[in-house]
Amino acid sequence: MTMHAPVSFGAGGGEPYARALRTDGRIRLTDPDRPDAEVTLDVGRWSAAADRVDRSLLDGADGPVIDIGCGPGRMLVAARTLGLPALGVDVSAEAVAIARRSGGTALQGSVFDPIPDEGHWDTALVIDGNIGIGGDPTALLTRCRNIVRVGGRVIVETHVDRDADRTFTARVVDADGHQSAGFPWAEVGVDALLDHAERAELIARQSWTTGGRTFCELLA
Repeated sequence: MTMHAPVSFGAGGGEPYARALRTDGRIRLTDPDRPDAEVTLDVGRWSAAADRVDRSLLDGADGPVIDIGCGPGRMLVAARTLGLPALGVDVSAEAVAIARRSGGTALQGSVFDPIPDEGHWDTALVIDGNIGIGGDPTALLTRCRNIVRVGGRVIVETHVDRDADRTFTARVVDADGHQSAGFPWAEVGVDALLDHAERAELIARQSWTTGGRTFCELLA
């Protein structure tokens, strides 16, 4: 029996994520079991330069930064501007290519694959909804704990609904109706994140909301 790795974010089918990256378009994240709960994502924002809120996430970094699900690499460029070594990891070949063209250092692959300098990163970023990667937030946070150094930080952007804690099979659809294959995903609010963090043996240091986005800082 041949085993196949699960489809990743926006891949397969009509490849809507790759298409949106090439056009800075918008995509929709859908859950077949909750047709009224789809979320619109602005890929153009991910492709633009890091804004004030993005840059503020690097304020406490005093060593190398790894961006989990780096997309087209705006945080890599922002870190480089501050003189911080940075690496992005993303399963999307299109996103990694764009990140590299922007001057960032990025690897195509899964965060669950071996990562260079594991256990020595100062700060891991899990933003833009990427706490959903793999559909298992506890497993993802445990992986991040192993990637950062002892005392290192994991900065997580959480869902706007504080109580959200859902795992589902998602699909991505672009403006032209191109649909991806289904892939495991999760949505996690800040209250639920604290439970996942405790199971992953991470210590919650602080949470805050700015610019309509909510974040939590976890310590390894």
